Amino acid sequence: MGSPDLSTVLPRVIIVSRRCVRKNKFVDFVGEYHLDLIVGYGAVPVIVPRVAGVHKLLDSFEPIHGVLLCEGEDIDPSHYETDISGLSPEELDEIRNLHTSDTAIDREKDSIELRLAKLCLERNIPYLGICRGSQVLNVACGGTLYQDVERELSKKDDGGGSTATVHMNYADYDGHRHAARVVENTPLHSWFRESLDEGKMELEVNSYHHQGVKRLAERFVPMAFAGDGLVEGFYDPDAYNPEEGKFIMGLQFHPERMRRSGSDEFDYPGCPRAYQEFVKAVIAYRRKVNLNSAPKMDQELEKKRKIIVRSFSIAKNLYDARLGMPPSEEQDLEAGAEFLESNTALSIQQEQRLKQMGATVRNASSYLQKLKMNEGREMMARNVMRKMSVEKLSELLSFYHMMGQICSDVLERKIKAA
Repeated sequence: MGSPDLSTVLPRVIIVSRRCVRKNKFVDFVGEYHLDLIVGYGAVPVIVPRVAGVHKLLDSFEPIHGVLLCEGEDIDPSHYETDISGLSPEELDEIRNLHTSDTAIDREKDSIELRLAKLCLERNIPYLGICRGSQVLNVACGGTLYQDVERELSKKDDGGGSTATVHMNYADYDGHRHAARVVENTPLHSWFRESLDEGKMELEVNSYHHQGVKRLAERFVPMAFAGDGLVEGFYDPDAYNPEEGKFIMGLQFHPERMRRSGSDEFDYPGCPRAYQEFVKAVIAYRRKVNLNSAPKMDQELEKKRKIIVRSFSIAKNLYDARLGMPPSEEQDLEAGAEFLESNTALSIQQEQRLKQMGATVRNASSYLQKLKMNEGREMMARNVMRKMSVEKLSELLSFYHMMGQICSDVLERKIKAA
């Protein structure tokens, strides 16, 4: 027997690669921390390569049970309403020079990921956005981004309520942390509850970005803020129920990278929960889609199916009980017999199974005649046995009990060998 098609067994999570230059050639990659967590919680990561034209081929990656979008370059500002009036041309040049690798717009990746984000929103496919992935989600829903968090937020006058925050450290990518205040009664709060001081409600998070959410799309609710007021996490409360396959969320920080120095141990027990709950939603979504996509019969076929099922049920009862049947049910029995006679698509294994169930009544009238003949023989046997002594009846019972056991053993071996 061949192994089952794993694509129909395991849920599939789409992840778009990022590209870099290696030996003068582009190389596509996805960080293994993401892949390890997705696989570890029971889903299959399917990597979509960031190559020209892939945005037109996304249908080829179906079925899609979840989408995880993570790192990448700045999103092309033409995809959202951008306001750079507060930045001088000199400042914009300085930003491009300081963040050269991030400000190199990748329009193909933008196109692929925005299409995937909108597909998730249209079909309620679970979506988890990390870093750039959270920005893609916000833009897809009509939100906007800061062109440079540090410069733009430093110019805002908030009355002294915010604290300057360093969101990226080129010299210490993995080790960099900054404070983030968690909003109560959100998924993030439930995941990190045991690690939060009720007075401060703060985590030390890892981040690596120079852009971020400026105007949060209306459908989303913030889950955390940095000291400078930047949204560090958000979700759609109307599309969040992992047990029912609902999950739409963006995290600006990197929970997958929040690990102790020189170890794979997480800073907090709640760090992997975003991935765990995301995959839980992916599994539930796949189950729901499979149930809804089961082929449906039209009314006529459904009526025929019920007749045949009833016929098999009657035949099985007859076979088990060895009893006669009311004339009114003979027609129902004939329906199953005709189906089995005309159905040439049954495999040998299926036929054998049906025979074992007593359902293969190939000729209903012949079977009924045999039942009547057996009834006559039974009456004759009863008349003879009434005249036998107790000793004779005991010997006869013992003999047939032994023969019955032998027949049962031989029959079982024949069925197994068939």
